[in-house]
Formats: sequence, C-alpha cells, structure tokens
Amino acid sequence: MLEGLKGNRKVVMLTAYDYQVARLVEQAGVDLILVGDSLGMVVLGYESTKQVTMQEMLHHTRAVARGARNTPIIGDMPIGSYATPQLAVENARKFIEVGAKGVKVEGCVTDVIERLVSDGIPVMGHLGLLPQTAESYKLVGKGDDAEKIFRDAQTVDKLGVFSLVLECMPEQLAKKITENVKSITIGIGAGKYCDGQVLVINDLLGMDESFKPKYVKRYAKLSEVIKKAVVDFREEVKDGRFPDDAHSFH
Repeated sequence: MLEGLKGNRKVVMLTAYDYQVARLVEQAGVDLILVGDSLGMVVLGYESTKQVTMQEMLHHTRAVARGARNTPIIGDMPIGSYATPQLAVENARKFIEVGAKGVKVEGCVTDVIERLVSDGIPVMGHLGLLPQTAESYKLVGKGDDAEKIFRDAQTVDKLGVFSLVLECMPEQLAKKITENVKSITIGIGAGKYCDGQVLVINDLLGMDESFKPKYVKRYAKLSEVIKKAVVDFREEVKDGRFPDDAHSFH
C-alpha cells in the first residue's frame, strides 16, 4: 500500500486519534493517516508530546484502525520508545499488531532506522523541528543547521525510509531535500515543494481558537460550531423546550 504513494500526485496525510474521525478522514480520501503523538496535546491535554506513552499511542492506534480499514496508518513512536534499536523493533511491532502499516521516528537515528528497515518495518523519518526534543517550537534550518538537516535527510533516505516529514523549515531547504532524496517528503510548515502535506486534524478543523501558527490553514471553525450547539442545548433544556414531542416516546 505504501509503495503506491510514489508518483506525480501530491500525497495528503492527516492525523486522526479516534474511530469516528478516522472514518471521516478515510471517506474524504486522504492517502495516509498519522496517529501522531500530538494527541498528547490535542486529546490528552499534556503540555507537549514529551509526556505521551506507548500505551496511549497503541490505544488510539487501535481506535483509528477500526475506523480506517483501507487507508495506511502510521504510528508515531513516542519519546523513549526507540531509545535502542532492539526496543524500537519491539515497540514498532506492537504498532503493527494493532493496525499500523508503518511507524514514524524523529531525528537522524541511524541505528534505529537501519534495524527497523532490516526487520521489514516501513519507516517514516522526521527532520527539522523535532517536537520530542525541541526546547521550543520555532523555525529551524535557516542558519548553520541547514546543511546538517540536508545531510541527515540524505542519510536516512539511504537507510530506506519510505517517507520523510519535514517540519518548520524554509521552503527552499525542503525543496533541496525533496530534489535529492528518493523517499516521499511530506511538509508541515515546510512550503509548497514537498511531495505532500500533513496537518494536525484539530488544527485544520479549528478546534482551538488560541492556536494558530503560520503554517496552519483553518478549513473550518468547529470550536464555534460546537460551542453554539452546546449553548443551544443548554438553553432548550433550561427553558423546557427539549425534549419536545418529536424527541419523546408516546
């Protein structure tokens, strides 16, 4: 399924964390679903992805796999879950067992990627801003670290990753990487030259009015829709208008 992503068309990836959203995302025709460790912030209320556990990731991956049976699912390996190559394989296999088709790891962790690929586990790399280890969320690759990011991209590409997430970097750096690797590049805050794009579904849907980084485009304002629906329900209950005859058994 992952091999079929290569070609001239742009690859569309979105995150999903539960059964119902996974069903809708699949019905909308995305190419890949990422069960991202971003669930720590948008679902579990943690301050960052650093608190997310393997147990939590597997729990949500199972739910997504029930909802999206025909779309490749990528499990995001949480911090600490791939500290060694052997641990990485053990945990990656757990993702595969609950329905993922591959796993994502952050950084140029060559020994880990090499071991996973050699064990037949599809690997998605992740370079640029690395949320699991970054001290702050900001643009990277604009100065001296640009060349290192480029070299890291070539290194992990040669190790056999099928895809590379490029996060929060200048689009010309992402373009250079895309033109010099065989793997599919998927950008998030990396400009238009990547082979595909990914967003966190909650950001795309406008679930948090206070969170609006430069690279996020809101395609809906669900926070407003949801709050209005709840307010309408509250008022109708308080006024005795709900339930009415149409919503009662006789």
